[in-house]
Amino acid sequence: MHFTSEQNLDGGVLERAFTLGEIPGILWTPAPASAPAPASGSAPAPAPLILLGHPPLGLHRMYPRLVDRARQAVADGFAAATIELPGSGDRPRWGALDQARADMRRAVEAGEPVSDEIVDALVLPLVDKAVPEWRAALDALLALPEIGGPVGYSGGVISIGVRLAAVEPRIAAAVLFAGSFVPRAVFEEARRVTVPLHVLLQWDDEGNDRQASLDLFDAFGSEEKSLHAHMGGHTGVPPYAGEAAARFFARHLR
Repeated sequence: MHFTSEQNLDGGVLERAFTLGEIPGILWTPAPASAPAPASGSAPAPAPLILLGHPPLGLHRMYPRLVDRARQAVADGFAAATIELPGSGDRPRWGALDQARADMRRAVEAGEPVSDEIVDALVLPLVDKAVPEWRAALDALLALPEIGGPVGYSGGVISIGVRLAAVEPRIAAAVLFAGSFVPRAVFEEARRVTVPLHVLLQWDDEGNDRQASLDLFDAFGSEEKSLHAHMGGHTGVPPYAGEAAARFFARHLR
């Protein structure tokens, strides 16, 4: 991991851009002067970590939403980090992924159902490549003295979150955003997820199969799982939804 820039944000947040090989990322932590120190007065205690998932639209485009979520995480005593997804942002283009996106857009614009073949081509290769990268980033982040466990995952693409929660033992809890296409194979992976889950669903999401989201929630193997459905479209998540997610992480990561 190589840090390429840093800046202090309002509210006592230190933002550092980094690269991990060819993968860009951003880490947000409490600024040194504002980080809580243990009672002994020695160095600040390592902060639990929340990994911020996002759709493959590029970090620059997603930055305003990501930094808002990161500010909340730091205010609650956590560190937060994200990485650029394969084929997105400044990373090399991925021809097969671009083709799958084009096929999906054509189907949606024509008012046709998006076939299982298109969903598989769009999502499964991304999951296969992104999850090992998230795990490599987690290795590097947990090696930093200012970061400790436990670790949470928050966001989408929901299929990435499902795979990561199923295979990564360091993930202790997850907030998952239902709002993307889900391959049938991911439903089987969901049965292996046992960590506490907080799932957000926009009831009127124009691009989401509501029944598929409900079926996926039902498939999760977690003993503690809650579904939080809100009226409105894909971008209409109410502000208080973030407050509920913050309370969920406070229960499970502290």
